[in-house]
Amino acid sequence: MTFAVRLRDRERILGYWSVLDAPVATERIARLGYDYVCLDMQHGLVGYSGLVASLTAIDAGGASAGVVRVEANDPTPIGRALDAGAAAVIVPLIDNADDAAKAVAATRYPPLGRRSYGPMRSALRFGPEPAQAHTDTAVIAMIETTAGLAEVEAICATPGLDGVYVGPSDLRLAVGGAHPADRSVDDAFEEAVRRICSAAETAGIAAGIHTPDGASAARRLAQGYTFASIASDLVHLENVARDHLKEAGR
Repeated sequence: MTFAVRLRDRERILGYWSVLDAPVATERIARLGYDYVCLDMQHGLVGYSGLVASLTAIDAGGASAGVVRVEANDPTPIGRALDAGAAAVIVPLIDNADDAAKAVAATRYPPLGRRSYGPMRSALRFGPEPAQAHTDTAVIAMIETTAGLAEVEAICATPGLDGVYVGPSDLRLAVGGAHPADRSVDDAFEEAVRRICSAAETAGIAAGIHTPDGASAARRLAQGYTFASIASDLVHLENVARDHLKEAGR
């Protein structure tokens, strides 16, 4: 069963977030048992050649699907990520149902959408027939802005959309936080998180969220979210290096 089908079936799925252009490290992470590894092309440090290499490394790991958060809601980066072999794309800054429909169209070949045919590496894994590619790949909209939160029910009802994904840093700012860790807006943030989860459930699509650690991921899955990503490789590298330094007495 493909990742896209599991996502649409609202299975409980756990992933890991990668921002580093380090395919060998990504391959090691992809061997651990995460359901997916998400490569961050929006805020991460990954170039396109690194994206292709990292997706290849994820496939070599054999245990995880390769997911990509693209740079923007635009057919070019969405199409390139899918052509490189992404099993799903996460599209940032979706403000309304029209934005969500544009994201869906960018992942579908004509006459259903606007994706240009040139699957390159993805033809080895998804399709290459358009109908099969549509079945085997997924599109997920990020809910992270004031407008997106206000329109979340309409966004979730967009035909062809497979899931929504909470960007907690921007969402906390969207509900009035002074910075992404502002605890003074915890109540408003948690209400927004619940609303997004409920809207996805009503629409019958997947609901995902970014989390800082495994315990937080487990809590969000228990809350009703169907998939969750954990931290990032860069954060974990820094944290572990710091802990070893402390243990060594420095």
